[in-house]
Amino acid sequence: MTLIAQSLLDEKAVFLRPEEPFTWTSGIKSPIYCDNRMLISAPMARSLIVEQFVELIKKHQLNPEVIAGTATAGIPWAAWIADRLDLPMVYVRSGAKDHGRKNLIEGKIIPTQRTLLIEDLISTGKSSLAAAQNLEDNHMKVLAVLGLFHYNFPMAHQAFSLRALPVHALCTLDQLLEFAMSAKKISEEQRKDILSWRQNTQIP
Repeated sequence: MTLIAQSLLDEKAVFLRPEEPFTWTSGIKSPIYCDNRMLISAPMARSLIVEQFVELIKKHQLNPEVIAGTATAGIPWAAWIADRLDLPMVYVRSGAKDHGRKNLIEGKIIPTQRTLLIEDLISTGKSSLAAAQNLEDNHMKVLAVLGLFHYNFPMAHQAFSLRALPVHALCTLDQLLEFAMSAKKISEEQRKDILSWRQNTQIP
């Protein structure tokens, strides 16, 4: 997890700025900003992350038959993982196409197939759970959601628990802050401020 946390910070996929908060699309002021798309341009970090995803799959003995990615940020990770495991891949759109076959899921769908959903970032869990529901609506068996980074918002854990859907992440906000502290990138006071923000923030 330390190497993942280091990669997130070194490749500027995650910024920690409690004194000058970022503004999310929702209008929420946040001391952290995450853009994991930066990692697809970093070959060494990319290779490390794919390797860690594969290790996570083995650790939890998930044994998927197909890898699914969320559009758009989960697609490259799903593709690299599927290639590494020599498995088929599909991806889930946020909304159905308005032309052609009006697909919501792209790729070959085989009912009852054991499916692993890959997400780059988990905040509230809403988008991941919606994608999982779309897969299940097409009679695919969703084993778990794997994320690159997880904010560990209480509301997300509650949402996954209500659906009885396992979720695993390569790196959580807590682990990232622990590494940032050890690397002297933030102070203990800043760490506490960020954790307090997470605990007290309600996301629409």
